[in-house]
Amino acid sequence: MKQIRALQLMQYGGPDTVRISLIEAPVAAAGQVLVRVHAAGVNGLDWKVREGHVKDAFPLPLPAVLGIELAGVVEQVGPGVTRWSRGDRVMGALGGLGAYAELVAVDADKLAAVPDAMTLEQAAALPVAAVAAWQSLNLAGPVVAGQRILVHGAAGGLGGFAVQFARQAGARVFTTALARDADYVLGLGADHVVDYQTGRFESAVKDIDLVLDYVGGEVLARSWQVLAADGAIVSTASPAILGSTPAGRRGLWFVNQPDAQRLQEIAEDVAQGRLQSRIAAVVAFDALPEAIERNRTEPQLGKTVVALHR
Repeated sequence: MKQIRALQLMQYGGPDTVRISLIEAPVAAAGQVLVRVHAAGVNGLDWKVREGHVKDAFPLPLPAVLGIELAGVVEQVGPGVTRWSRGDRVMGALGGLGAYAELVAVDADKLAAVPDAMTLEQAAALPVAAVAAWQSLNLAGPVVAGQRILVHGAAGGLGGFAVQFARQAGARVFTTALARDADYVLGLGADHVVDYQTGRFESAVKDIDLVLDYVGGEVLARSWQVLAADGAIVSTASPAILGSTPAGRRGLWFVNQPDAQRLQEIAEDVAQGRLQSRIAAVVAFDALPEAIERNRTEPQLGKTVVALHR
């Protein structure tokens, strides 16, 4: 029996509840490919799953392998798969957990090709943040030129792409971020940055057509004050929006769905310099538990990636 290393959640709780263990290597079933993972993206969902915040909506048999996106090389092709061959460089979001392992069996239709000009570490930063930014931006309806959009958490991996997509659509983009990250966010195309440590966005913006809430908590609660009468809030951070939306207002909860075609288009734009993708850090596999905890406790400028063979 072949064994591989994987980061497993042993029980719900803090940083000490995850550990790198040996598990049985998977095989590619029909419609799947086996990917040797070279890099994977670190996401806020990692610590939210770890702490049990989504256990009611997504119950897990423990121990469970964490991680929701990856980039690597095809090692085995399952029955019925014709698009991919052994040695192809691929990336994708799993639509579930299991990416933090040396080998992962992935549905072939969830994968996109890594552009030649892109490293696997760069590719691992894209599948969740880039696609989720696009989908959440357009969830309430297509963005049109002149709309006023507020992006909370604009310096993070998700927010950074949302700012760029909104700018490309011709929207006027307002954001919240740390003062130290203001130049970066403005460089992505934001029109205005509110330092959330020293100011309150409610005093700086109004008549917002769309709020993208990538932060949650009291930020979501305060955002209703700046929303235009027919505006909408889309939250990726607070499922409570479904039960806390004020009467007569529009609040939407967003759940990311893998979209390989959209991912392929975005990756080509990044590779050609039409979009920016910022990597905050690349960490070794052994340092992954600490990286997940930093995602919870420290504001991220861009995306953290783990290199499994570093």
